[in-house]
Amino acid sequence: MTTNNKYFKTNKATWNEKVKVHAKSAMYNLEEFKKGKLSLMPYELNALGDVKGKSLLHLQCHFGQDTLSWSRLGAHCTGIDLSDEGIKLAKELNEELKLDAKFVCCNVLDTSAFVKDTFDIVFTSYGVIGWLPDLKPWGEMIAERLKKGGTFYMVEFHPIVWMFDYLEGKPIMTYGYMQNDVIYEEYEGTYANQDSKMISKEYGWNHGLGEVVSALTEAGLHIEYLKEHDESPYDVLPNLVETKTGMFVTKDKLYPLIFELKASKV
Repeated sequence: MTTNNKYFKTNKATWNEKVKVHAKSAMYNLEEFKKGKLSLMPYELNALGDVKGKSLLHLQCHFGQDTLSWSRLGAHCTGIDLSDEGIKLAKELNEELKLDAKFVCCNVLDTSAFVKDTFDIVFTSYGVIGWLPDLKPWGEMIAERLKKGGTFYMVEFHPIVWMFDYLEGKPIMTYGYMQNDVIYEEYEGTYANQDSKMISKEYGWNHGLGEVVSALTEAGLHIEYLKEHDESPYDVLPNLVETKTGMFVTKDKLYPLIFELKASKV
């Protein structure tokens, strides 16, 4: 764990810097969010439907926009994130918007040590599992935090997306689909503001769909569906083309960009 702690410390420092940049970015559009615009995408809204009155745990919540969006829709929310700057801003937004969400700063793998409640829904989305070296404890934690009959839902960039290096401005296939070795990248800017002068230093890991499914089923969850889509709601990869529906696709649509997974605790 010592080596992983070094990786997590570096990632935390980068995410603390990203919070400052992202809060001012057009992508996160904080001013419109404060006026009532939801940050959730159609996939999430369609998958979870009416959340009014339900308890919801949001894993790796960044600075809480999605958590607070679920709160606006009537859920009783708790958000978890590694970044103390992210959690600080999330708490400030929660107070400013007069919502009732709770936020906890911790490594997502340590969630059960900090959060003892169980939830109707555990939710996580877009760019989350790549920060974790091993999904087995992640799956076990999700099962621990779900009520019996509760729902786990994730929507995430497809593992094929992470096989490419994008730092040269075009996708170059570089990394293994099931690569065990840690991946280190250092670059100027961030996905929400590529013109930013901040230096992102990041350690990440690739996880295939088989590993995702196995981590959850071995923890006792029942997979309801696994869907793959050749579009992304975010324009965060080079050379994507916007569709009529406002989604983004590769020009040739040769591989999926995101996947959705819904599971339940039986």
